Amino acid sequence: MIHIAETVGVGSIEDFLRPEERARLTSVMNEFLTEDARARFGNQRTSSIHEIPGHSHEEAMAVYEPAGRVEVPKIPAEAEDVLQHAFQRARRSLSRVMPSINSCRPWTYVEYGPGQHITGHLDGIAPDPLAWPRQVAGISVVIEEPEAGGEFYVESASSDRLWSTPLGTDAENHSYAKGMWIAHDGADHSADWYATMPRTRWNVVPAPGTALLYGSQLTHGTEPVIRGRAKKFISWLIAEKHPG
Repeated sequence: MIHIAETVGVGSIEDFLRPEERARLTSVMNEFLTEDARARFGNQRTSSIHEIPGHSHEEAMAVYEPAGRVEVPKIPAEAEDVLQHAFQRARRSLSRVMPSINSCRPWTYVEYGPGQHITGHLDGIAPDPLAWPRQVAGISVVIEEPEAGGEFYVESASSDRLWSTPLGTDAENHSYAKGMWIAHDGADHSADWYATMPRTRWNVVPAPGTALLYGSQLTHGTEPVIRGRAKKFISWLIAEKHPG
């Protein structure tokens, strides 16, 4: 059963990446991001992994990354292999805080320079939360910290505006724990109800190589980078079949 606590929780896996793995990932991405590639995945990019129903790619990018960023949605195979191996190695630690997770989606590389950031938003469980697979949490791993700024944050909120009708006693028929709630669609800064909803922000600066886990129904984002560049890999942790 997927419990709501998994989808609004936070966690960390220290040393998710070993020093030699971080060094290898840095080398692979430095080789991959030639000047032309950096432009293609940076200021020349016209689409994003983030989408807003009823909005164009350009509109979604303006909401989520108003100052831009480097975004590589399909990373080199060598980097993908390193990260998926790290995920498998961390399964035992993951199972303590988010036990329904059994798979990790392909990884994305993102990079933020001065003034760049991602605005607060929820990822959501799925367009149809009763279908499979179900997105339980996001995962973020920094391989290089900026000199200043760029802190990751989550935001907690008690507002009823965030939630749709609870699944109630029917939840267990859909492999959710009894009393499961599902967040409203469109929980991002394109929606006035979300942008004006009171929230409490919790900031963190993880050590390079540490994996941050954040539930799919929990607001998250980053503060603007002040100096240097933030380089990280992100993915989504899912339950891809009946968790039992």
